[in-house]
Amino acid sequence: MKQFVKALPKEGEFFKFLCDQLPGLSEAKLKEGVFVGLGIRKMMKDENFETKIEKNERKAWKSFKLVITSFLGYKKDPNYKSIVKEMIKNFKILGCSMSLKVHFLDSHLDYFPENLGAVSEE
Repeated sequence: MKQFVKALPKEGEFFKFLCDQLPGLSEAKLKEGVFVGLGIRKMMKDENFETKIEKNERKAWKSFKLVITSFLGYKKDPNYKSIVKEMIKNFKILGCSMSLKVHFLDSHLDYFPENLGAVSEE
């Protein structure tokens, strides 16, 4: 999320929309892409959100949402590798820098266990 927001133009309509949707966050935090889970979930549920962004931004956002719903948490889609690769490709097109976390995810996709996110019984 941080890389996505940092790649957006700060004078654009979309950034103003973000400021309106998340009034509790300072403009400095918004510019740096500092979000908490509630802010991300609020944007994922907002139907107007995708209408405020351009084509490449929309593709990156949709692929980010797909990673959240298909890979993170307790479920792992059988096509998770292609889903993550698509998100990384769309973020590169948008001009996002690859953070260490995203680089680690990209480099180690084969090593994520089948029980991703499950709690141990021990």
